Amino acid sequence: WFTAFPGGSHEFLTESGARDLDARTMFHYPYTAVTPAMAVQIVGIGSQYGCITVDADGNYLDGSRTYSVTLPAGIPAKDFWSFVNYDPQTRSILQTPTTAQPSVSSQSGEVQANDDGSVTVWFGPEPPPGKASNWVPTVPGKGWFTVLRLYGPLEPWFDKSWRPGEIELVD
Repeated sequence: WFTAFPGGSHEFLTESGARDLDARTMFHYPYTAVTPAMAVQIVGIGSQYGCITVDADGNYLDGSRTYSVTLPAGIPAKDFWSFVNYDPQTRSILQTPTTAQPSVSSQSGEVQANDDGSVTVWFGPEPPPGKASNWVPTVPGKGWFTVLRLYGPLEPWFDKSWRPGEIELVD
């Protein structure tokens, strides 16, 4: 997992005050806009983003395969959290052949928690049996990456005492 804001600055400034142009270029490849609320580190305010492009074995994510990730109990989002899948070629939200959006959100009211309070999210071309409420569709033959969005992020995100699990290849 990595953050979309190297150094945590929406201005892409280093500690010395120089602008990190490589970081700014990397950020604007998949994203077209930036706002201070996306990088501000104030508990319960704004949003934070965890990005991932590879599975636990370091392989790029393949839309033909099924993956899962478990978010430990106590997801540090005051308002809500979501996963959204993106197309690495177009930088846009992944266009799926179904009517399903390539996302899952705690706002849906349908996400199912595990008995221990953790949440397992599934990514793949088809939902695993009985897991459709926690499924994010992918497209066979296409790569993808995902962003975990936390709205109203809480202290465990900032102090790194909470972190999402790795994306594991299921099949």
